[in-house]
Amino acid sequence: MAEQQGQGGGGRDGGGRGRGRGRGRDNRRDEEQSEFVDKLVGINRVAKTVKGGKNFGFAALVVVGDGKGRAGFGKGKAREVPEAIRKATEEAKRNLVRIPLREGRTLHHDGRGRWGAGKVVLRAAPPGTGVIAGGPMRAVMEVIGIQDVVGKSIGSSNPYNMVRATFDALKAQASPRSVASKRGLKVQDVVGRRDDGASEAGMVETA
Repeated sequence: MAEQQGQGGGGRDGGGRGRGRGRGRDNRRDEEQSEFVDKLVGINRVAKTVKGGKNFGFAALVVVGDGKGRAGFGKGKAREVPEAIRKATEEAKRNLVRIPLREGRTLHHDGRGRWGAGKVVLRAAPPGTGVIAGGPMRAVMEVIGIQDVVGKSIGSSNPYNMVRATFDALKAQASPRSVASKRGLKVQDVVGRRDDGASEAGMVETA
């Protein structure tokens, strides 16, 4: 009887440890999800024509980022709005890309992006400028963590095209470290050339 009680007690302890490990995994999953910020860019009602009528649903476009240079976008369709947003958010987290940032606040250089009829222009900005961009572009900059940037859309206002064009411009960003490694130079050489070019441009504008 004593042995049976001891085994029973061990089983209860083991079950407790198992539940503890499960809670640990859940906490880690919650922490991973909490580090991301998601923004709903747009949601549309869509219809599928079938025999006997139409099936209505919703299409959501979501951008997700960690505020430290990683971001992604995704789209999802479902019969209900919350489910469409959930699908879009999961797809965005699967398609995360890392964007190099200068001083953790702005772009390293100006860039242009295009997707279909959507065209965007992004320019690095000095501290205190803020995010000068509208609509989908602003949502992308905020989830990435860019604090100073000037963006302009000169093409289609379709949010899908604008988001894709914005990511096309961001993916073309190159940090001084990556440029130096490709050219076989030191980071100081690349940064020095960039500063010299900026000073020369300032002198020309002043003149």
